[in-house]
Amino acid sequence: MTTSEPRAAAALAGGEKRAALLREITEEGGFAFVASAEKAATDGDLRAAEAAREMAWEQLHACPRSEVGRAWRDAYALACLHVAALRVAAGGDGDDRRAALRALDMGLIMGGDLLRAELEEAIARVVAERNRRGGGGGETGADVEKWMEGLTRNRDLADVLKVLPVNGCIDHWPARTKWKDIRYLERIAGDRTIPVEELITFSQFLERMWSSDCSANLTYLAQHPLFDQIKELRGDIMVPEYCNAGGGELQKLNAWFGPDGTVTPLHHDLHHNLFAQVLGRKYFRLYSAIISNDLYPHRETMVDLDNIDVNEFPRTRDVEFMDGILEEGDLLYIPPKWWHYKQPV
Repeated sequence: MTTSEPRAAAALAGGEKRAALLREITEEGGFAFVASAEKAATDGDLRAAEAAREMAWEQLHACPRSEVGRAWRDAYALACLHVAALRVAAGGDGDDRRAALRALDMGLIMGGDLLRAELEEAIARVVAERNRRGGGGGETGADVEKWMEGLTRNRDLADVLKVLPVNGCIDHWPARTKWKDIRYLERIAGDRTIPVEELITFSQFLERMWSSDCSANLTYLAQHPLFDQIKELRGDIMVPEYCNAGGGELQKLNAWFGPDGTVTPLHHDLHHNLFAQVLGRKYFRLYSAIISNDLYPHRETMVDLDNIDVNEFPRTRDVEFMDGILEEGDLLYIPPKWWHYKQPV
């Protein structure tokens, strides 16, 4: 078998998947989408590709996400692949490359699983070509001094008792040093699109993090599978061996990026949690699962731990808890159903 044969087989399989998807969309009445998608694929028509993407986008928002059919999510991913390919083929400036990356990221974020591997492969090709040409990663003229100031702010704050953290457990992660350089983050991920309160590039998000504008400064990237989307950042971290304890398997790998002032309200998760503090410092408070009723979890409004209304939540005032400050490099285990609250310090 020659090296070209596996590629040909993969291309054939990919073509069959796309053809089957278009047949399914046709059966659901998406004739206009299919016509535009085929025109984009055969004629290289960017306007047709954009039109197909817009039609799929409208279908994604025509009903609650849980009710959107799998086929239309896959159709959106297909349209994003067409848009990206035609942008790259245009061979224009960095704007075309950034537009291609945005389309592919949107396909990962909003699309289905059918074409996920193709989306990831396309992203790898675009990024490799950018690196070959020596292009930047969405440079925004970021103020490096402000970035470093944010990382070191309040370092002289007295530590409180650390009950549960494993200190320095992730000091060997490349992220512990690499992510202190905002230029590295911009180069690796600057052009990539991420979901915060809106869809913005990672460079725009970093700029908001160190902005002096309070409203912009509260932009928060939370519980997003960032490492599945941006593989280069995934290479900067390592899954702790603790995750394999008792024969268990890793369920989720999420990222939280936020500036001073971002607070994660009191909540609990149903699975074992390992929280790694890569940069900055974070105050944690934990409540045992056995005292859940004293936190009034079934109320429409959860208790505000920064300002407890003793009239509305009388039992919460005297509930015992554990708290502490996570330093850079610390790892915190949170048992299932334990309530926890955190904020930067």
